[in-house]
Amino acid sequence: MDNTTWVVNHTGRSDFDLVGLFSQYKYPALLCVIVFVVFLMAMSGNIILILVIYCDAHLHNPMYFFITQLSFMDVMYISVTVPKMLMDQVLGVNKISAPECGMQMFLYLTLGGSEVFLLAAMAYDRYVAICHPLLYPILMNHRVCLLLVSSSWFLGSLDGFTLTPVTMTFPFCRSREIHHFFCEVPAVMKLSCSDTSLYETLMYLCCVLMLLIPVTVISSSYSFILFTIHRMNSAEGQKKAFATCSSHMTVVILFYGASVYTYMLPTSYHTPEKDMIVSFLYTILTPVLNPLIYSLRNKDVTRALKRMLNVGTLRKILGRKCLY
Repeated sequence: MDNTTWVVNHTGRSDFDLVGLFSQYKYPALLCVIVFVVFLMAMSGNIILILVIYCDAHLHNPMYFFITQLSFMDVMYISVTVPKMLMDQVLGVNKISAPECGMQMFLYLTLGGSEVFLLAAMAYDRYVAICHPLLYPILMNHRVCLLLVSSSWFLGSLDGFTLTPVTMTFPFCRSREIHHFFCEVPAVMKLSCSDTSLYETLMYLCCVLMLLIPVTVISSSYSFILFTIHRMNSAEGQKKAFATCSSHMTVVILFYGASVYTYMLPTSYHTPEKDMIVSFLYTILTPVLNPLIYSLRNKDVTRALKRMLNVGTLRKILGRKCLY
């Protein structure tokens, strides 16, 4: 008997109930509006950042290539969970089918894993740019950048292809209520009636490995960067290098901190409420902060945005003159 038949026989249905974020608060309608506004900010901020970098030739270099990839991942990442969550709240429905749950799980694992490795690639890029500026065009040429980005996507997809099938093939004979606003692996695993201790140990080791390699690259890169910045004679050079690196480190701390809590801390530290808040940080809040961090704190991006807006304004003025 296959797992699908087993589940249907023991539960009478094969879908799940998402007991999400809104059920935890007194004013769910207000929270729904806030999440919707944050979602619009994240989508518009990341899309504008991608367009600015794409349209401005001054920003066609490896650092901004990685930033566009990060923004693209964030657009997809927040789109995996938030639209479903908002629609469920508006329509008064909180169900998700097993295939939809598996697809959602696979996408967020793939995108989250890809972003983990992309942040490491971005740290390496800054290390080469600051510590070896003369070799930068050689060490970070177009082929190397494509290789790093492709590797990030590939390693992230391995995470999705490894964890999703195993998680979704466990028998679920307890309550079908997922105490989360999307199908996250730890929340879904709590519904299984079989012994998952071995799988949880393997998942823990997998996550440690996935986080350990990027963290090592990031820590090493920024250690060398800080040492190089300290030796700089130019105060302006120190300021610019520190501003660039501090922006990146803000993103890294937010994203990695939430990932460590979710997948590496023992279950005794977890509650459904804490898990949802932490997941809110890295699935909803981080995508809206990334474009702000990389645009408002970056003079090159703000200048490019002003140039693009000025060109747009000039075209409108010329168009009106032509009409008259």
